[in-house]
Amino acid sequence: MAVAGDQLSEVFSLIEVQGVLTGGLAARGPWVSSAPITHPLKFVAMLSGRARLRTDGLDAPIELAAGDVGILNNCQWLELRGGPMDVTPDERQPDLPLAAMLGADPHHEDAFLGGRIDLNPGGEALLRQALPPVSHVRGAEPGAAGLRDTVNRLFSELARQRIGSAFAVRQYGQLLLLEMLRAYLEQAEALPSGWLQLLADKRLSPAVTLMHTEPGRSWGLAELARACAMSRASFAERFRRVAGLPPLTYLSQWRMLQAQRALSDGDTRISALAAQLGYGSESAFSNAFKREVGISPASYRRRVRAADAEPAGSLAAP
Repeated sequence: MAVAGDQLSEVFSLIEVQGVLTGGLAARGPWVSSAPITHPLKFVAMLSGRARLRTDGLDAPIELAAGDVGILNNCQWLELRGGPMDVTPDERQPDLPLAAMLGADPHHEDAFLGGRIDLNPGGEALLRQALPPVSHVRGAEPGAAGLRDTVNRLFSELARQRIGSAFAVRQYGQLLLLEMLRAYLEQAEALPSGWLQLLADKRLSPAVTLMHTEPGRSWGLAELARACAMSRASFAERFRRVAGLPPLTYLSQWRMLQAQRALSDGDTRISALAAQLGYGSESAFSNAFKREVGISPASYRRRVRAADAEPAGSLAAP
């Protein structure tokens, strides 16, 4: 499923998505690694070899081959197991990525990286709605060349650790997130209702483009439906089915994402931001923002600035 234009990049920018590598393991023979999951959105990328992934809600393990990624949405625990099933495995715990992969041999070892997907609060809600509890993204599929290439480059940097590898690994962590979601869109037979399915829906793309381009305009259902060459009723029904919410509710959410970015990045006055996003008054905007985000625009700005003032974390945050 292709996303029209470059709206995926636009959404990624607004929801401030980041792929953070948190740990890895390279092992030979029979091995097992298990741990509770403390973050709502996690992923496991198989760099070499094979492993069986188990987590809550799965009837059977997922077989991860080199280049595959498992994405976990609100799961509680994770187990990865490699080697023969009829031999008692060694229990292993992941190490920090740069330590775990140094000197790893892709021809004789099973190697995986774990990570988390960090987003702003509005973005987390959007992505969690758009993903099933467990997604298996296959690196061997024809449309996953970018994913395979990123996994190989990431493994090379981690195993060889040349000058600048720490910087390169951080960048590849971002690319890994992008490529695994691209491949997921290509491979998914039926996407859950949400913004990923909405961005991939060509019939609704003209209306989505209008709302994204001019979020402050007072869009009506009839106008958005005409842009898609659909009747008002058909447009509203399809949009709700694909996105999981009505068009004007989606527009309100999109405005709030725009607001969060503006409050994070600059010193725009809240009254001016309210007018830009189509609200008749600062109080109307503040009330809408608090309903969606949970705190006032001023409090959100203070919280973001306080977080930005904290020291930067390491490559592998918990």
